[in-house]
Amino acid sequence: MFKNTLALAAGIALSVSAVFAQAADVLKVSAIPDEAPTELLRKFKPLGAYLEQELGMKVEFVPVADYAAVVEALAADRIDMAWLGGFTFVQAHLKTGNAVPLVQREQDAEFTSKFITSDPAVTSLQDLKGKTFAFGSVSSTSGSLMPRYFMRQDGIKPEDFFSRVAYSGAHDATAAWVQAGKADGGVLNASVWQKLVDAGKVDTDKVKVFATTPTYYDYNWTVRGNLDADLQAKIKSAFLALDPAKPEQKAILDLQAASRFIETKPENYEGIEEAARAAGLLK
Repeated sequence: MFKNTLALAAGIALSVSAVFAQAADVLKVSAIPDEAPTELLRKFKPLGAYLEQELGMKVEFVPVADYAAVVEALAADRIDMAWLGGFTFVQAHLKTGNAVPLVQREQDAEFTSKFITSDPAVTSLQDLKGKTFAFGSVSSTSGSLMPRYFMRQDGIKPEDFFSRVAYSGAHDATAAWVQAGKADGGVLNASVWQKLVDAGKVDTDKVKVFATTPTYYDYNWTVRGNLDADLQAKIKSAFLALDPAKPEQKAILDLQAASRFIETKPENYEGIEEAARAAGLLK
C-alpha cells in the first residue's frame, strides 16, 4: 500500500511537472483593446508567427475585455507580455512593481494625438465650447489621458467646457462617432488616425484634423518582471532584429505601424505618471 501511495504521488508530481513544462513552452501575449478585437488579432498573427520562429516556442494571443484586464492579467501572471499604452504601462508597473518595458516603436518616443471634427466651422478647441466631445477609453494614454493633460494646461476642463463628454472605448470607434455625428469633436491617437485614412475607413471630406497635441512617450511591449531573464532578452532581440529591408518582416512592421522597434525603459514614462497623478487617476 505504501508503494502504491508513492507511485500515485510520483504520478501526480509528473503530471503537474508536465503541465508546468507545457505552460512554460507557451508565451501568452495580450494587448490593450484600443481597436476592434478582429483588428488586434489580424495585426498580431504575423508577429506571433515570427516570435514563435525566433523564440522556438508557441506564442498565444489572449484577448481581454478592457484596459484594466490587461494590467490584472500581467499582475496575476496569466499573461507573459502585453502591448500597453503609456498609462497602462504606468498602472502595470505600479501594480506589479517589476513589469519591464522592453521595446517601443520609434515613433512612440514622440507620439501625438489628433483632435478631429466633422464641423467645417471648427478650427480650434475653443470652437467646440458647449458642444459634444468623445474620448476613447478612460485608461487610454493617447485617447484620453494626454489630451486631457494638454487641455488642462490650456485652461480647459472637459466636463465644464463641453456640453457632454463620452467615451467610445477605442480609437477607431471615436473616428466613427465623429464621422456619424454622434459627437461634434473627438480625439484619437495619430497612428490609428493615419491607418484609418490610408485604409479609406474615414472620409476626410467629412472629418478633419484641426489640432495635434505636443509629443509624449506612449506604447510599448512590456513583459512581467518574473519572466525568465534569458527569454526576456530573446524577445527584445527578436523585436530589434525586425528589418524593413526584408519583405516579410516589413509586412510585420507595417501591421504594427512601425518603421522599426527601439529599446525603452521605465524612466521614459515618468511624464505619463505625472500627468495621471495631476488628473487624479492615480492614488
